[in-house]
Amino acid sequence: MKLIDLANALHLDVKAGQDLLEREVTGGYAGDLLSDVLANSKEGNVWITLHTHVNIVAVASAKELAGIIIVNRRMPEAETLRRAEEEGIPIMITSMSTYEAVCRSYDLGVK
Repeated sequence: MKLIDLANALHLDVKAGQDLLEREVTGGYAGDLLSDVLANSKEGNVWITLHTHVNIVAVASAKELAGIIIVNRRMPEAETLRRAEEEGIPIMITSMSTYEAVCRSYDLGVK
């Protein structure tokens, strides 16, 4: 599945990396402990988190993640969006909870 397909199906609001949504999503990872995401996520995963600070971009870039979905109507910090554009990391937001975003993504085929 491509990131654009996931974004459209979940009605995600793309805040950074609009031109990078053709990336293939190889799976998903949900977590808010950055060290856990670094240790366990895989290249091409979409990361579901509630964090909005700039460190999420560094983690996503280091792991070569397809993109980040921020839950609970949280808005990324301006510096986070700036760095995401620089690093080529799509950031999308949703009003869904982490649980709902994970369940709906899984139903769409993101394993």
